[in-house]
Amino acid sequence: MEKQLHKLKMLLAEVVDLQRSASVLAWEQQTYMPAGGAAARADQLATLEGLAHRLFVTDEIGALLAGLNQAAEDWDYDSDESSLWRFISRRYERERRIPSDLVAELARTTALAQEAWVRARKAADYPMFKPHLQKVLSLRRQQAECLAPYDHIYDPLLDEYEPEMKTIEVRAMFAAIKDDLIELVSAISARADAVSDDALHGDFDIERQRAFGLEVAQKFGYDLERGRQDEAPHPFCTSFSSDDVRITTRFNGSFLPSALFGTMHEAGHALYEQGVAPELARTGLDTGISLGVHESQSRLWENLVGRSRPFWRHFFPQLQTAFPAALSAVDVESFYRAINRSKPSLIRVEADEVTYNLHIIIRFELELDLLTGTLQLDELPGAWNEKYKRYLGVCPENDAEGVLQDIHWSMGAIGYFATYSIGNLLSVQFLNRAREVLPNLDADISVGEFGPLLGWLRDNIHRHGSKFTPRELVQRVTGGEMDARAYMGYLREKYSDIYNL
Repeated sequence: MEKQLHKLKMLLAEVVDLQRSASVLAWEQQTYMPAGGAAARADQLATLEGLAHRLFVTDEIGALLAGLNQAAEDWDYDSDESSLWRFISRRYERERRIPSDLVAELARTTALAQEAWVRARKAADYPMFKPHLQKVLSLRRQQAECLAPYDHIYDPLLDEYEPEMKTIEVRAMFAAIKDDLIELVSAISARADAVSDDALHGDFDIERQRAFGLEVAQKFGYDLERGRQDEAPHPFCTSFSSDDVRITTRFNGSFLPSALFGTMHEAGHALYEQGVAPELARTGLDTGISLGVHESQSRLWENLVGRSRPFWRHFFPQLQTAFPAALSAVDVESFYRAINRSKPSLIRVEADEVTYNLHIIIRFELELDLLTGTLQLDELPGAWNEKYKRYLGVCPENDAEGVLQDIHWSMGAIGYFATYSIGNLLSVQFLNRAREVLPNLDADISVGEFGPLLGWLRDNIHRHGSKFTPRELVQRVTGGEMDARAYMGYLREKYSDIYNL
Protein backbone atom coordinates (compact mmCIF):
# COMPACT_ATOMS: atom_id res chain seq x y z
CA MET A 1 0.00 0.00 0.00
CA GLU A 2 2.86 2.40 0.77
CA LYS A 3 4.35 1.72 -2.66
CA GLN A 4 0.99 2.28 -4.34
CA LEU A 5 0.47 5.53 -2.46
CA HIS A 6 3.97 6.71 -3.34
CA LYS A 7 3.41 5.87 -7.01
CA LEU A 8 0.09 7.73 -7.02
CA LYS A 9 1.72 10.82 -5.51
CA MET A 10 4.51 10.74 -8.10
CA LEU A 11 2.00 10.61 -10.95
CA LEU A 12 -0.09 13.36 -9.42
CA ALA A 13 2.99 15.54 -9.00
CA GLU A 14 3.58 15.40 -12.76
CA VAL A 15 -0.02 16.45 -13.41
CA VAL A 16 0.21 19.31 -10.91
CA ASP A 17 3.52 20.48 -12.40
CA LEU A 18 1.99 20.67 -15.86
CA GLN A 19 -1.08 22.52 -14.59
CA ARG A 20 1.03 25.00 -12.65
CA SER A 21 3.22 25.52 -15.73
CA ALA A 22 0.08 26.38 -17.66
CA SER A 23 -0.82 28.79 -14.85
CA VAL A 24 2.52 30.56 -15.28
CA LEU A 25 1.75 31.11 -18.96
CA ALA A 26 -1.79 32.29 -18.14
CA TRP A 27 -0.43 34.74 -15.54
CA GLU A 28 2.13 36.11 -17.98
CA GLN A 29 -0.53 36.48 -20.66
CA GLN A 30 -2.48 38.87 -18.43
CA THR A 31 0.54 40.80 -17.18
CA TYR A 32 3.42 41.03 -19.68
CA MET A 33 2.67 39.16 -22.90
CA PRO A 34 2.45 41.35 -26.02
CA ALA A 35 -0.94 41.16 -27.72
CA GLY A 36 0.64 39.56 -30.77
CA GLY A 37 1.56 36.48 -28.76
CA ALA A 38 -2.04 35.39 -28.20
CA ALA A 39 -2.28 32.75 -30.93
CA ALA A 40 0.95 31.00 -29.96
CA ARG A 41 0.07 31.23 -26.27
CA ALA A 42 -3.30 29.62 -26.97
CA ASP A 43 -1.56 26.64 -28.57
CA GLN A 44 0.91 26.38 -25.69
CA LEU A 45 -1.85 26.40 -23.08
CA ALA A 46 -3.87 23.86 -25.07
CA THR A 47 -0.86 21.54 -25.18
CA LEU A 48 -0.15 21.78 -21.46
CA GLU A 49 -3.77 21.52 -20.30
CA GLY A 50 -4.51 18.65 -22.66
CA LEU A 51 -1.37 16.78 -21.64
CA ALA A 52 -2.08 17.27 -17.93
CA HIS A 53 -5.60 15.94 -18.41
CA ARG A 54 -4.45 12.89 -20.37
CA LEU A 55 -1.88 12.06 -17.69
CA PHE A 56 -4.49 12.37 -14.96
CA VAL A 57 -7.23 10.17 -16.46
CA THR A 58 -4.96 7.22 -17.24
CA ASP A 59 -5.95 3.67 -16.36
CA GLU A 60 -2.84 3.54 -14.16
CA ILE A 61 -4.12 6.24 -11.82
CA GLY A 62 -7.55 4.58 -11.84
CA ALA A 63 -6.00 1.25 -10.87
CA LEU A 64 -3.97 2.83 -8.09
CA LEU A 65 -7.06 4.51 -6.65
CA ALA A 66 -8.97 1.23 -6.79
CA GLY A 67 -6.07 -0.61 -5.18
CA LEU A 68 -6.00 1.86 -2.31
CA ASN A 69 -9.73 1.52 -1.65
CA GLN A 70 -9.32 -1.02 1.14
CA ALA A 71 -6.52 0.92 2.82
CA ALA A 72 -8.62 4.08 2.66
CA GLU A 73 -11.20 2.43 4.90
CA ASP A 74 -8.55 1.96 7.58
CA TRP A 75 -6.95 5.37 7.37
CA ASP A 76 -7.97 8.05 9.83
CA TYR A 77 -10.50 10.27 8.07
CA ASP A 78 -8.51 13.44 8.81
CA SER A 79 -5.21 12.01 7.59
CA ASP A 80 -3.53 13.38 4.48
CA GLU A 81 -3.68 9.93 2.91
CA SER A 82 -7.42 9.51 3.39
CA SER A 83 -8.12 13.05 2.19
CA LEU A 84 -5.94 12.55 -0.88
CA TRP A 85 -7.73 9.32 -1.82
CA ARG A 86 -11.19 10.89 -1.40
CA PHE A 87 -10.35 14.08 -3.27
CA ILE A 88 -8.52 12.46 -6.18
CA SER A 89 -11.07 9.66 -6.53
CA ARG A 90 -13.89 12.16 -6.89
CA ARG A 91 -11.93 14.32 -9.28
CA TYR A 92 -10.83 11.30 -11.32
CA GLU A 93 -14.41 10.09 -11.75
CA ARG A 94 -15.38 13.54 -12.99
CA GLU A 95 -12.46 14.21 -15.30
CA ARG A 96 -12.35 10.78 -16.96
CA ARG A 97 -15.74 11.56 -18.49
CA ILE A 98 -14.39 14.65 -20.25
CA PRO A 99 -12.30 14.08 -23.43
CA SER A 100 -8.77 15.48 -23.24
CA ASP A 101 -9.26 17.03 -26.68
CA LEU A 102 -12.17 19.05 -25.28
CA VAL A 103 -10.01 20.22 -22.37
CA ALA A 104 -7.30 21.32 -24.81
CA GLU A 105 -9.76 23.06 -27.11
CA LEU A 106 -11.30 24.93 -24.19
CA ALA A 107 -7.83 26.11 -23.11
CA ARG A 108 -7.06 27.29 -26.65
CA THR A 109 -10.42 28.99 -27.12
CA THR A 110 -10.36 30.82 -23.79
CA ALA A 111 -6.79 32.05 -24.30
CA LEU A 112 -7.89 33.69 -27.54
CA ALA A 113 -11.14 34.87 -26.01
CA GLN A 114 -9.32 36.69 -23.22
CA GLU A 115 -7.31 38.73 -25.72
CA ALA A 116 -10.48 39.46 -27.68
CA TRP A 117 -12.16 40.56 -24.43
CA VAL A 118 -9.34 43.00 -23.67
CA ARG A 119 -9.71 44.60 -27.11
CA ALA A 120 -13.50 44.61 -27.02
CA ARG A 121 -13.64 46.07 -23.51
CA LYS A 122 -11.25 48.84 -24.50
CA ALA A 123 -13.44 49.64 -27.50
CA ALA A 124 -16.73 49.06 -25.61
CA ASP A 125 -17.66 46.77 -28.50
CA TYR A 126 -19.62 43.65 -27.52
CA PRO A 127 -20.06 42.41 -31.14
CA MET A 128 -16.27 42.13 -31.35
CA PHE A 129 -16.32 39.69 -28.43
CA LYS A 130 -19.55 37.83 -29.18
CA PRO A 131 -18.11 35.17 -31.56
CA HIS A 132 -15.55 34.20 -28.94
CA LEU A 133 -18.19 34.01 -26.23
CA GLN A 134 -20.28 31.82 -28.52
CA LYS A 135 -17.39 29.32 -28.83
CA VAL A 136 -16.74 29.38 -25.09
CA LEU A 137 -20.42 28.83 -24.29
CA SER A 138 -20.65 25.94 -26.76
CA LEU A 139 -17.61 24.20 -25.27
CA ARG A 140 -18.87 24.63 -21.72
CA ARG A 141 -22.22 23.13 -22.73
CA GLN A 142 -20.35 20.18 -24.23
CA GLN A 143 -18.40 19.81 -21.01
CA ALA A 144 -21.60 19.80 -18.97
CA GLU A 145 -23.13 17.14 -21.24
CA CYS A 146 -20.13 14.90 -20.61
CA LEU A 147 -21.11 14.96 -16.95
CA ALA A 148 -24.80 14.18 -17.43
CA PRO A 149 -27.16 13.22 -15.93
CA TYR A 150 -27.71 16.32 -13.85
CA ASP A 151 -30.65 18.15 -12.32
CA HIS A 152 -29.67 21.38 -14.10
CA ILE A 153 -27.06 21.98 -16.81
CA TYR A 154 -25.45 24.55 -14.48
CA ASP A 155 -24.77 21.88 -11.84
CA PRO A 156 -21.61 20.29 -13.34
CA LEU A 157 -20.13 23.70 -14.13
CA LEU A 158 -20.83 25.03 -10.65
CA ASP A 159 -19.32 21.84 -9.20
CA GLU A 160 -16.00 22.71 -10.82
CA TYR A 161 -15.71 25.76 -8.60
CA GLU A 162 -17.86 24.80 -5.61
CA PRO A 163 -17.69 21.00 -5.20
CA GLU A 164 -20.97 19.25 -4.37
CA MET A 165 -23.11 22.40 -4.53
CA LYS A 166 -26.23 22.39 -6.73
CA THR A 167 -28.02 25.12 -8.65
CA ILE A 168 -31.09 24.72 -6.46
CA GLU A 169 -28.97 25.58 -3.41
CA VAL A 170 -27.61 28.72 -5.03
CA ARG A 171 -31.13 29.78 -5.93
CA ALA A 172 -32.18 29.23 -2.31
CA MET A 173 -29.18 31.27 -1.09
CA PHE A 174 -30.10 34.20 -3.31
CA ALA A 175 -33.79 33.88 -2.42
CA ALA A 176 -32.80 34.23 1.24
CA ILE A 177 -31.01 37.56 0.70
CA LYS A 178 -32.37 39.19 -2.46
CA ASP A 179 -35.47 40.91 -1.07
CA ASP A 180 -33.66 42.00 2.09
CA LEU A 181 -30.82 43.46 0.03
CA ILE A 182 -33.21 45.40 -2.21
CA GLU A 183 -35.01 46.69 0.89
CA LEU A 184 -31.74 47.77 2.51
CA VAL A 185 -30.59 49.46 -0.71
CA SER A 186 -33.88 51.38 -0.78
CA ALA A 187 -33.56 52.46 2.87
CA ILE A 188 -30.01 53.68 2.33
CA SER A 189 -30.97 55.49 -0.90
CA ALA A 190 -33.48 57.51 1.09
CA ARG A 191 -30.54 58.81 3.14
CA ALA A 192 -28.02 58.99 0.33
CA ASP A 193 -26.84 62.48 1.30
CA ALA A 194 -25.82 61.31 4.79
CA VAL A 195 -22.46 60.01 3.54
CA SER A 196 -20.04 61.59 1.09
CA ASP A 197 -17.14 59.91 -0.68
CA ASP A 198 -15.59 63.13 -2.01
CA ALA A 199 -12.40 62.39 -0.07
CA LEU A 200 -11.78 59.33 -2.22
CA HIS A 201 -11.67 61.33 -5.45
CA GLY A 202 -8.58 63.40 -6.14
CA ASP A 203 -4.95 63.13 -7.16
CA PHE A 204 -3.47 59.92 -5.75
CA ASP A 205 0.02 59.16 -7.01
CA ILE A 206 0.13 55.59 -8.32
CA GLU A 207 3.53 54.73 -6.89
CA ARG A 208 2.42 55.87 -3.43
CA GLN A 209 -0.73 53.80 -3.84
CA ARG A 210 1.37 50.80 -4.75
CA ALA A 211 3.69 51.24 -1.77
CA PHE A 212 0.88 51.74 0.73
CA GLY A 213 -1.15 48.78 -0.58
CA LEU A 214 1.83 46.45 -0.40
CA GLU A 215 2.64 47.65 3.12
CA VAL A 216 -0.90 46.71 4.18
CA ALA A 217 -0.67 43.33 2.42
CA GLN A 218 2.59 42.58 4.18
CA LYS A 219 1.11 43.62 7.51
CA PHE A 220 -1.70 41.13 6.89
CA GLY A 221 0.98 38.47 6.45
CA TYR A 222 1.52 38.31 2.68
CA ASP A 223 5.11 37.15 2.22
CA LEU A 224 6.80 39.00 -0.66
CA GLU A 225 9.67 36.52 -0.52
CA ARG A 226 7.09 34.07 -1.82
CA GLY A 227 4.97 36.44 -3.86
CA ARG A 228 4.82 39.61 -5.92
CA GLN A 229 2.34 42.16 -7.24
CA ASP A 230 1.84 43.18 -10.86
CA GLU A 231 -0.79 45.01 -12.89
CA ALA A 232 -3.54 43.42 -14.98
CA PRO A 233 -6.77 44.56 -16.68
CA HIS A 234 -8.73 42.54 -14.13
CA PRO A 235 -7.20 41.91 -10.66
CA PHE A 236 -6.52 38.29 -9.73
CA CYS A 237 -4.37 35.98 -7.60
CA THR A 238 -2.60 32.91 -8.89
CA SER A 239 -0.54 30.24 -7.17
CA PHE A 240 2.25 28.17 -8.70
CA SER A 241 3.07 26.69 -5.28
CA SER A 242 2.68 27.86 -1.71
CA ASP A 243 6.10 29.48 -2.17
CA ASP A 244 5.13 31.40 -5.32
CA VAL A 245 1.76 33.12 -4.96
CA ARG A 246 1.24 36.23 -7.07
CA ILE A 247 -1.34 38.99 -7.02
CA THR A 248 -2.27 41.73 -9.46
CA THR A 249 -4.24 44.95 -9.22
CA ARG A 250 -5.17 47.91 -11.39
CA PHE A 251 -4.60 51.54 -10.48
CA ASN A 252 -6.76 54.62 -10.83
CA GLY A 253 -4.87 57.83 -10.13
CA SER A 254 -8.04 59.76 -9.37
CA PHE A 255 -9.93 57.20 -7.23
CA LEU A 256 -8.16 55.71 -4.23
CA PRO A 257 -10.26 52.59 -3.41
CA SER A 258 -9.72 50.75 -6.72
CA ALA A 259 -6.18 49.56 -6.11
CA LEU A 260 -6.23 49.84 -2.31
CA PHE A 261 -9.09 47.43 -1.71
CA GLY A 262 -8.19 45.38 -4.76
CA THR A 263 -4.79 44.74 -3.18
CA MET A 264 -6.36 43.78 0.15
CA HIS A 265 -8.76 41.46 -1.65
CA GLU A 266 -6.12 39.62 -3.66
CA ALA A 267 -3.82 39.49 -0.63
CA GLY A 268 -6.60 37.60 1.17
CA HIS A 269 -6.56 34.99 -1.59
CA ALA A 270 -2.77 34.86 -1.44
CA LEU A 271 -2.69 34.33 2.33
CA TYR A 272 -4.85 31.22 1.83
CA GLU A 273 -2.50 29.77 -0.78
CA GLN A 274 0.68 30.63 1.15
CA GLY A 275 -0.81 28.97 4.22
CA VAL A 276 -1.41 25.50 2.78
CA ALA A 277 0.56 22.84 4.66
CA PRO A 278 3.89 22.13 2.88
CA GLU A 279 3.36 18.36 3.05
CA LEU A 280 0.43 18.71 0.62
CA ALA A 281 2.65 20.14 -2.12
CA ARG A 282 2.22 18.69 -5.63
CA THR A 283 -0.62 16.35 -4.61
CA GLY A 284 -3.61 18.33 -5.87
CA LEU A 285 -4.59 19.05 -2.28
CA ASP A 286 -2.23 22.04 -2.19
CA THR A 287 -4.77 24.74 -3.00
CA GLY A 288 -8.02 26.13 -1.62
CA ILE A 289 -10.92 23.70 -1.64
CA SER A 290 -13.41 25.95 -3.44
CA LEU A 291 -13.77 29.42 -4.85
CA GLY A 292 -16.46 30.17 -2.29
CA VAL A 293 -14.13 29.38 0.61
CA HIS A 294 -11.37 31.24 -1.24
CA GLU A 295 -13.60 34.27 -1.64
CA SER A 296 -14.43 34.18 2.06
CA GLN A 297 -10.77 34.87 2.73
CA SER A 298 -10.44 37.75 0.28
CA ARG A 299 -13.68 39.37 1.41
CA LEU A 300 -12.78 38.90 5.07
CA TRP A 301 -9.53 40.83 4.68
CA GLU A 302 -10.88 43.40 2.23
CA ASN A 303 -14.18 44.22 3.93
CA LEU A 304 -14.49 42.84 7.45
CA VAL A 305 -10.97 43.94 8.32
CA GLY A 306 -10.00 46.52 5.68
CA ARG A 307 -13.21 48.56 5.85
CA SER A 308 -13.50 48.47 9.64
CA ARG A 309 -13.06 51.30 12.12
CA PRO A 310 -10.30 49.50 14.09
CA PHE A 311 -8.24 49.03 10.93
CA TRP A 312 -8.30 52.71 10.02
CA ARG A 313 -7.59 53.89 13.54
CA HIS A 314 -4.16 52.43 12.91
CA PHE A 315 -3.64 53.04 9.19
CA PHE A 316 -5.34 56.36 8.48
CA PRO A 317 -2.50 58.55 9.83
CA GLN A 318 -0.12 56.66 7.51
CA LEU A 319 -2.47 57.14 4.58
CA GLN A 320 -2.69 60.88 5.33
CA THR A 321 1.10 61.04 5.32
CA ALA A 322 1.18 59.34 1.92
CA PHE A 323 -1.47 61.69 0.44
CA PRO A 324 -1.38 64.92 2.47
CA ALA A 325 -2.93 67.15 -0.20
CA ALA A 326 -5.98 64.94 -0.59
CA LEU A 327 -6.48 63.73 2.99
CA SER A 328 -4.91 66.12 5.50
CA ALA A 329 -8.23 67.84 6.18
CA VAL A 330 -10.21 64.57 6.39
CA ASP A 331 -10.89 62.92 9.77
CA VAL A 332 -10.84 59.17 10.25
CA GLU A 333 -14.59 58.83 10.86
CA SER A 334 -15.42 60.67 7.64
CA PHE A 335 -12.95 58.45 5.79
CA TYR A 336 -14.48 55.31 7.32
CA ARG A 337 -17.92 56.38 6.17
CA ALA A 338 -16.62 57.32 2.73
CA ILE A 339 -15.07 53.92 2.04
CA ASN A 340 -18.30 52.27 3.19
CA ARG A 341 -20.65 54.55 1.25
CA SER A 342 -23.40 52.49 -0.34
CA LYS A 343 -24.70 53.58 -3.71
CA PRO A 344 -25.94 51.50 -6.65
CA SER A 345 -23.24 51.46 -9.31
CA LEU A 346 -22.29 49.74 -12.54
CA ILE A 347 -18.94 48.11 -11.75
CA ARG A 348 -18.97 44.94 -9.65
CA VAL A 349 -15.38 45.06 -8.38
CA GLU A 350 -15.97 48.55 -6.98
CA ALA A 351 -19.41 47.84 -5.53
CA ASP A 352 -20.07 48.36 -1.83
CA GLU A 353 -20.99 45.51 0.51
CA VAL A 354 -24.74 46.14 0.35
CA THR A 355 -25.12 46.21 -3.43
CA TYR A 356 -22.37 43.71 -4.32
CA ASN A 357 -24.50 40.57 -4.20
CA LEU A 358 -27.08 42.11 -6.51
CA HIS A 359 -24.32 42.33 -9.12
CA ILE A 360 -23.74 38.61 -8.61
CA ILE A 361 -27.42 37.72 -8.78
CA ILE A 362 -27.62 39.45 -12.15
CA ARG A 363 -24.72 37.43 -13.54
CA PHE A 364 -26.03 34.17 -12.09
CA GLU A 365 -29.45 34.65 -13.64
CA LEU A 366 -27.93 35.54 -17.02
CA GLU A 367 -25.67 32.48 -16.95
CA LEU A 368 -28.61 30.18 -16.31
CA ASP A 369 -30.56 31.72 -19.18
CA LEU A 370 -27.60 31.49 -21.55
CA LEU A 371 -26.94 27.84 -20.74
CA THR A 372 -30.57 26.79 -21.11
CA GLY A 373 -31.03 28.81 -24.31
CA THR A 374 -33.68 31.04 -22.77
CA LEU A 375 -31.42 33.98 -23.61
CA GLN A 376 -29.55 34.35 -26.91
CA LEU A 377 -26.17 36.06 -27.16
CA ASP A 378 -27.60 38.84 -29.33
CA GLU A 379 -29.93 39.65 -26.46
CA LEU A 380 -27.30 39.56 -23.72
CA PRO A 381 -26.31 43.26 -23.55
CA GLY A 382 -29.95 44.33 -23.44
CA ALA A 383 -30.79 41.74 -20.78
CA TRP A 384 -27.77 42.87 -18.74
CA ASN A 385 -28.83 46.51 -18.90
CA GLU A 386 -32.46 45.70 -18.07
CA LYS A 387 -31.50 43.77 -14.94
CA TYR A 388 -29.21 46.57 -13.78
CA LYS A 389 -32.03 49.04 -14.20
CA ARG A 390 -34.49 46.78 -12.36
CA TYR A 391 -32.27 45.61 -9.48
CA LEU A 392 -29.95 48.58 -8.96
CA GLY A 393 -31.67 51.48 -10.68
CA VAL A 394 -28.67 52.22 -12.93
CA CYS A 395 -28.03 51.52 -16.59
CA PRO A 396 -24.68 51.18 -18.42
CA GLU A 397 -23.93 53.78 -21.05
CA ASN A 398 -21.76 51.34 -23.02
CA ASP A 399 -20.70 47.70 -23.16
CA ALA A 400 -17.47 48.32 -21.21
CA GLU A 401 -19.55 49.42 -18.22
CA GLY A 402 -22.00 46.61 -18.90
CA VAL A 403 -21.64 43.16 -20.31
CA LEU A 404 -17.88 43.43 -20.96
CA GLN A 405 -16.76 44.57 -17.51
CA ASP A 406 -15.75 41.10 -16.21
CA ILE A 407 -13.10 38.78 -17.65
CA HIS A 408 -14.73 35.58 -16.38
CA TRP A 409 -16.76 34.47 -19.40
CA SER A 410 -13.76 34.93 -21.68
CA MET A 411 -11.89 32.54 -19.35
CA GLY A 412 -14.65 29.96 -19.64
CA ALA A 413 -15.57 30.55 -16.00
CA ILE A 414 -19.31 30.00 -16.43
CA GLY A 415 -20.50 28.74 -13.05
CA TYR A 416 -18.00 30.90 -11.15
CA PHE A 417 -19.93 34.05 -10.19
CA ALA A 418 -22.14 32.49 -7.53
CA THR A 419 -19.04 31.67 -5.48
CA TYR A 420 -18.51 35.37 -4.78
CA SER A 421 -21.73 35.52 -2.80
CA ILE A 422 -20.95 32.22 -1.10
CA GLY A 423 -17.69 33.82 -0.01
CA ASN A 424 -19.47 36.87 1.35
CA LEU A 425 -21.74 34.75 3.52
CA LEU A 426 -18.93 32.53 4.78
CA SER A 427 -16.62 35.46 5.55
CA VAL A 428 -18.95 36.69 8.29
CA GLN A 429 -19.50 33.23 9.73
CA PHE A 430 -15.77 32.59 9.86
CA LEU A 431 -14.95 35.95 11.45
CA ASN A 432 -17.74 35.56 13.99
CA ARG A 433 -16.19 32.26 15.03
CA ALA A 434 -12.73 33.85 15.20
CA ARG A 435 -14.08 36.56 17.52
CA GLU A 436 -15.33 33.89 19.91
CA VAL A 437 -11.81 32.50 20.14
CA LEU A 438 -9.99 35.84 19.91
CA PRO A 439 -11.86 38.30 22.20
CA ASN A 440 -9.17 40.97 21.69
CA LEU A 441 -9.39 40.82 17.91
CA ASP A 442 -10.58 44.40 17.35
CA ALA A 443 -7.99 45.75 19.77
CA ASP A 444 -5.28 43.85 17.90
CA ILE A 445 -6.44 45.22 14.54
CA SER A 446 -6.55 48.77 15.91
CA VAL A 447 -2.78 48.61 16.55
CA GLY A 448 -1.96 46.87 13.27
CA GLU A 449 -1.53 43.41 14.78
CA PHE A 450 -2.97 40.75 12.48
CA GLY A 451 -0.97 37.73 13.64
CA PRO A 452 -3.66 36.24 15.91
CA LEU A 453 -6.33 36.40 13.17
CA LEU A 454 -4.02 35.00 10.50
CA GLY A 455 -2.86 32.28 12.86
CA TRP A 456 -6.47 31.24 13.53
CA LEU A 457 -7.27 31.18 9.81
CA ARG A 458 -4.11 29.20 9.10
CA ASP A 459 -4.95 26.58 11.73
CA ASN A 460 -8.61 26.21 10.84
CA ILE A 461 -8.79 26.84 7.09
CA HIS A 462 -5.58 27.52 5.18
CA ARG A 463 -3.38 24.59 6.16
CA HIS A 464 -6.00 22.04 5.14
CA GLY A 465 -5.91 23.02 1.47
CA SER A 466 -8.40 20.73 -0.27
CA LYS A 467 -8.43 17.98 2.36
CA PHE A 468 -12.08 18.50 3.24
CA THR A 469 -15.10 19.37 1.12
CA PRO A 470 -16.50 22.89 1.52
CA ARG A 471 -19.40 21.55 3.59
CA GLU A 472 -17.06 19.62 5.85
CA LEU A 473 -14.78 22.62 6.32
CA VAL A 474 -17.65 24.98 7.15
CA GLN A 475 -19.00 22.46 9.64
CA ARG A 476 -15.59 22.06 11.27
CA VAL A 477 -14.99 25.79 11.55
CA THR A 478 -18.44 27.09 12.46
CA GLY A 479 -20.23 24.05 13.85
CA GLY A 480 -23.01 24.45 11.27
CA GLU A 481 -23.84 25.08 7.62
CA MET A 482 -23.56 28.17 5.46
CA ASP A 483 -26.20 30.58 6.74
CA ALA A 484 -27.28 33.90 5.24
CA ARG A 485 -28.60 35.23 8.54
CA ALA A 486 -25.19 36.12 9.96
CA TYR A 487 -24.25 38.03 6.82
CA MET A 488 -27.51 39.97 6.63
CA GLY A 489 -27.24 40.76 10.35
CA TYR A 490 -23.75 42.12 9.79
CA LEU A 491 -24.90 44.34 6.92
CA ARG A 492 -27.92 45.70 8.79
CA GLU A 493 -25.90 46.51 11.91
CA LYS A 494 -23.04 48.15 10.03
CA TYR A 495 -25.11 50.22 7.64
CA SER A 496 -27.77 51.18 10.18
CA ASP A 497 -24.93 52.76 12.14
CA ILE A 498 -23.39 54.49 9.13
CA TYR A 499 -26.68 55.84 7.77
CA ASN A 500 -28.61 56.20 11.05
CA LEU A 501 -31.37 53.93 9.74
